[in-house]
Formats: sequence, C-alpha cells, structure tokens
Amino acid sequence: MKKTILFLCTGNSCRSQMAEGFCRKLRGDEFEPYSAGVEPKMLDRRAVEVMKEVGVDISQQKPKSIQELPTKDFDLVVTVCGHANENCPLFPNKTKVIHVGFEDPPLLAKNCSTEEEALEVYRRVRDEIQGFIQTFTF
Repeated sequence: MKKTILFLCTGNSCRSQMAEGFCRKLRGDEFEPYSAGVEPKMLDRRAVEVMKEVGVDISQQKPKSIQELPTKDFDLVVTVCGHANENCPLFPNKTKVIHVGFEDPPLLAKNCSTEEEALEVYRRVRDEIQGFIQTFTF
C-alpha cells in the first residue's frame, strides 16, 4: 500500500508542484503524491519549463487548495515554504508533518536582469527539491 504525501506551499504554483512531479516520477512506487496551496494561484510557466528540461511534465497539474483534494487522510505532509509552515492546517494525529523550506523562485527571479538568469534560479531550486525527493526517508 502506497503512503500518501502532500506537498504544501503558499500558491501551489511552483515548489509544491515540482515536489509532486518529482515524487510521482522518482518514487511513485512508494508514494501517492499530492500538492496544494494555502492560497492557490496559477501554475508558474517557468516551473513547467525547468521541470520539462529534466523529463518531468507538470503542465497538466492544477493549483488547488487542500479542500479540493480527493483525500485529507495523509501519511505525510511536507511544507515547502515558511508561509505554508506557519499556516499549515491541523491534520489527524497519524499524519506526520515536516517542514523542508525551499527559496521562492518567483520572488528571486524578480531581481534577475534576463530570462536566462531567472531560469537559473528556478533550476537551482528545482535541483534542491529533486535532491530532497530522492533522499528523504519516511
């Protein structure tokens, strides 16, 4: 039986979507991954682009709130940003909740002078998320 895992972020537009995509591709035999946001926004086009570069298609994933998920009974919840960690809803006692913060690519990209420089920010965070997904134990 696969464990259910939720990646929670503020907007469910970038980091949590990347984490869900990597978990589905790299550890789909162990986990049934979901992602959600405390304040869902639109899927970030740069996140889609940099994930496609490493063979993970998240273009069909949709930003959603926790209330929109098909289940609320998760084995593990991973908050991937500080705002989500601070505003994480309560889950049943059996649910393990951990925080693994990653920098916010859209926020960092605002200071970039070129599109390539912005994409490099996304790639760095993408690679950090991939490393976490490949190595975390539960």
